[in-house]
Parts: sequence; structure tokens; C-alpha cells
Amino acid sequence: MKPSRDIARLIEIMAALRTPGTGCPWDLEQDFSTIAPYTLEEAYEVADAIARGDLKHLKDELGDLLLQVVFHARMAEEEGAFDFGDVVEGITAKLIRRHPHVFADEQGRTAEAVKGLWERIKAEEKAERGEAAETGALAGVPVALPALTRALKLQDKAGRVGFDWNDPRAVLAKIREEADEIEAELDRREAAAAEVGDLLFAVVNLARHLGADPEGVLRATNVKFERRFAAIEKALAARGKRPQDASLEEMDTLWDAAKAAEKAAGG
Repeated sequence: MKPSRDIARLIEIMAALRTPGTGCPWDLEQDFSTIAPYTLEEAYEVADAIARGDLKHLKDELGDLLLQVVFHARMAEEEGAFDFGDVVEGITAKLIRRHPHVFADEQGRTAEAVKGLWERIKAEEKAERGEAAETGALAGVPVALPALTRALKLQDKAGRVGFDWNDPRAVLAKIREEADEIEAELDRREAAAAEVGDLLFAVVNLARHLGADPEGVLRATNVKFERRFAAIEKALAARGKRPQDASLEEMDTLWDAAKAAEKAAGG
């Protein structure tokens, strides 16, 4: 088979990989549950390429993510549930239905109004399918979301009904309170760990009040940590040492130097 820009060729390749007897043994062994972790991983790699501003790799990662959709659709087709065409038809119908301000008569809506319209249409769709309406202000936040993102969404929903601070300083005070509670429980590991969860939840809330994405700012800090630790390793190597050969005090001094160098360079 030759490469192609046509989605039909990708679907054909996936079908060939899943054909008993002639297909790929690994692909034939997979099911929805075994492929799901790869789907999540590919989505994160898309996000990583975007965060790095790497459009070349973004193209590749989007292809990997598309393969995941084709893979799941193929397995569903084998079970007689739906195929890739049904997936495409479903999402195109949904987009048209949920954007009447673009494809129908409702014009001139603000971004905030459109968000409310989207939620109303979603609720109507569930009612039409006979699905029980989710009750409770926090309903509808997927459990499988990354913990920081799920905390953000839960807090946002609670805030919509008035359960929220109106000043980030109040959230900062809550963070200090949670830190004090951790200190009080340090001799009881399990209790202290639970308090750490409360602290993380409060930090997410502060990020939300500052208009920051907690996942995004933590990813940026991870990159910063890697960069500064690499500077420590480089400085130690110049002294003929490895990190495990250096004292904490020596590494901490090199960390401060790397931090100062970044600030001097405007980083």
C-alpha cells in the first residue's frame, strides 16, 4: 500500500492490520480497554508539541491521534456497533446542531452567550435520547480527567452557583491554612497525605482565580526544573563530578546560580 492524503487509505490500512490470518498479531490482540491508554498518551503528546511550539511534530502527533480514532472505529465496526463514517457523521451533525449562530438563524452572539447556548443544546440532546438529566451543580465532570484539570472544572462549576471566593488573596490564605494542617499531621503520614490533596486543590483554585491553567503552569515548571537541573549537572561535570557525588549544599548553590543566570537573561 502506498501513502495517501485520503482518509480512506488509512481506514484500509487499519482494516488490513486487523484482518485475522494476514494482519498484525499485536493489532489483532487489542481491544478498546488496551488501546485506551495509548489514546490518552497520544492526546498528551499533541498537547506537548503545541506547548513547545513544534509544528513539525504536531503534524506527526495529530496523525498518531487520528490513528487512535480509526483504531477504535475499526474495532466497533467489527462488533457491528458503528464505523468511522458514523463517527464523522455524528460529529458533523453535532457541530451544525450546536452552532445555530453559524449555520442557522441565530446571529451576533457573544462568546459567553454561545457557551451557554452550547450547554442548553447539550441538555436538549440528552433529553431527546431519553437520558436522565444529570442533577447537582457538579454533574458532568468526567472522572477520568487528569486530577488538576478535574479540580479546576469542579471549582468552576461550584463558582457558577456562588460557592467561591471573590478575591485571590482569600484563596492564598486558604493555601496557608492547608499548609499549616499538613505540618500538624507530619507525624501521621496518611493524614498528612490527605492534607496535601487539600493543598493541591486550593492551589488549583488560586490558579483559576489568576486565569491560569494549572496543568499548563505545572508543565512549564517541570520544564524549568529540568533546565535548571541540567545546568547543575553541567556545572558538576566541569568539576569532574556527578550529582550523586555532590552534597545537597553544593547542588543548591549551583541551582541558585542557574536561577540567577536565567533571570539575568530575562528568563
